[in-house]
Amino acid sequence: MSEQTTAKKVIADSECSLSAVPAAKKVQGLWAAMVVLVGFTFFSPSMTAGGNLGIGLTLNGFLLAMILGNAFLGVYCGLLGYIGQKTGLTLDLMAHRSFGEKGSYLPSALISFTQIGWFGVGVAMFAIPVSGLTGGRIPVWALIIITGTVMTATAYLGIRALAVLGSIAVPLIAVLGLYSVGWGVDKVGGFMNVFAQIPQKPISLATGIAIVVGSFISGGTATPNFTRFSKTPRVAVLATVVAFFVGNSVMMIFGAVGGAVTGVADIFDILILQGLAIPAILTLGLNIWTTNNNALYTAGLGVSNITKIPNKPLVLLSGAAGTLTAVWLYYNFVGMLNLLSGMIPPVGAVLILHYFLHKDEYYKPAVNGPAVNLAGVLAVAAGSLVGIFVTCGIKPVNSLAAAALVFLVLDRLTAKKS
Repeated sequence: MSEQTTAKKVIADSECSLSAVPAAKKVQGLWAAMVVLVGFTFFSPSMTAGGNLGIGLTLNGFLLAMILGNAFLGVYCGLLGYIGQKTGLTLDLMAHRSFGEKGSYLPSALISFTQIGWFGVGVAMFAIPVSGLTGGRIPVWALIIITGTVMTATAYLGIRALAVLGSIAVPLIAVLGLYSVGWGVDKVGGFMNVFAQIPQKPISLATGIAIVVGSFISGGTATPNFTRFSKTPRVAVLATVVAFFVGNSVMMIFGAVGGAVTGVADIFDILILQGLAIPAILTLGLNIWTTNNNALYTAGLGVSNITKIPNKPLVLLSGAAGTLTAVWLYYNFVGMLNLLSGMIPPVGAVLILHYFLHKDEYYKPAVNGPAVNLAGVLAVAAGSLVGIFVTCGIKPVNSLAAAALVFLVLDRLTAKKS
């Protein structure tokens, strides 16, 4: 049965969660596509990662780790963004081809679960410190409900709402970040004085690159969900590269300067130290809001693939689940979410390789392959195990390489048998 036929049997699917985006709906220009993706990468943990780099690396080490790590992210996410625009498919519908229709439930469940979890953690990341800043006068539970409701509402409105929010939030975050960097540079008498010649808590270059790549490779795997509405492949790729190479680098510079100058890695705490309480709340809130919107939108698409229900009502359910469990997730589940997030990059490796090896399958209205493509499933399992247990090198790259190798071998063996 074709995906278009499936879509007709259910209520209106305005976000094309169950079918390819038709050519008439591929209208998103560069600015709209870019602010959605840059808003995704403008995230407080990226600044915190930059802060850790600023504390642990010299200037040369920081620049090298940032450039190499974000260049890798730009290429990886750029390929996924290109495929998303060309096919008009969500990550989950792409997985129908590479994992099989039933096999696609594995990446959908993995990504949806982690994105709902990170949504809840993000809500708590805003509510808990802001409540603390008010001395508890605004209780955490009230901020959780307000924040979760507002973020869920904008994610429910879909891709256009994500673009509108990004258009507002991205420039504001950039201005506040530049102010913070200016303050830090002025405090130490020039940019060349920001980084210590001998860091007190040094980290290796490989560790630095792993921090950069790990900061967004999990979320970046969902890039096709947003680029499928882009006007052209060029728009999709350029917006993606700007977001993951430039945008993520900007966030890390903001965090690194503050971290190197103050010794504190968290941008919220850095702004508080600068006496900027209101800007701190704005920066934290907008950072988390833009990223949480994209996370919840992605979660809705994943659950939609499993249930065959359009994503909008599922966004509401996912948002409610993340909001109600936010504090518990924040205090008890971050370690598990990090582990699960580390299992997502191999999914991207399989999607990319399968597309370029079997392009024709992505432009057919019906999926005619096996219900479960063992090559894809086993490749993700192998990549995940390597990412978890192999400690040398750069862990996200290790898991991608292992998944790619296993998939290539199994896919070629399968092709020879057929």
